[in-house]
Amino acid sequence: MASSGRLAARLTGRLAEAGYAAGWAFVRALPEPAAAAAFRVGADLVYRRGGKAVDRLRSNLSRVAPEADLDALTRAGVRSYARYWCEVFRLPATSTERIIGGMLAVNEQRLRTSVASRSGTILALPHCGNWDHAGAWCSVTDAPFTTVAERLRPQSMYDRFVAFRESLGMEVLPLTGGERSTYRILIERLKAGGMLCLLADRDLSARGVDVEFFGATARMPAGPASLALRTGATLIPTTLSFRPDGWQVVFHPEVAHSDVATMTQTMADAFARAIAEHPADWHMFQRLWLDDLEPRTAGPSR
Repeated sequence: MASSGRLAARLTGRLAEAGYAAGWAFVRALPEPAAAAAFRVGADLVYRRGGKAVDRLRSNLSRVAPEADLDALTRAGVRSYARYWCEVFRLPATSTERIIGGMLAVNEQRLRTSVASRSGTILALPHCGNWDHAGAWCSVTDAPFTTVAERLRPQSMYDRFVAFRESLGMEVLPLTGGERSTYRILIERLKAGGMLCLLADRDLSARGVDVEFFGATARMPAGPASLALRTGATLIPTTLSFRPDGWQVVFHPEVAHSDVATMTQTMADAFARAIAEHPADWHMFQRLWLDDLEPRTAGPSR
């Protein structure tokens, strides 16, 4: 049974990799309007079919936009996530002019001032909008950066994603399993005056920091604040959203250096304000709030 399970897992991984490879080849060849329309249709099918991921998105959105039409908002959220993937598949064929011209950068001077200081910059982002496009925009506007990626299975699919992101000008480090400590490398990059971009709105491990988020307790990573305190780098909460004809990035005020818990809460507050303005563009299909985990952990302790 164990060997058949491993075989099934390998087969599933290979099918997933083949699907991504086909997506990169096929979607990139389509005209942009046709590709966008196809992904909207697919998103609507996923929404109508429902399932655990769609149900979780609905539950999360009910916390951030309690007065909204939840059906319409959830459908818009699934469409937003489909748009992200459509644009990712097409990004290698997207011109530099489109990458720059389609981006509305709010408070961009906060980014440029920090990068010019060469004292290290940390952009902390929630899972919003199109972070791969934002990464490409940073790279082509003289703000290269280092980021961290979780390992995907199979390894070949992870390698494909890393190669794709590195082709956009990013340095991608593995979250786990690297030859050297990823945390130490991040410190080195900051001390050399470099920039990091870190997704920072979910960490359910024991290392995470509990924060108040839309009126309940969530857990977010300590890494951005810890790295800023360790190196003296500037920590800038950064949020992304879609516009009808492009993208928006907002650089929020830098987080004052104090302690990890206080800085992480300040970061979470900036995320909450932005997510409340663009809830459909927050792609959180997983459990986030600690009270959502209680039904899974209830029962006798072991």
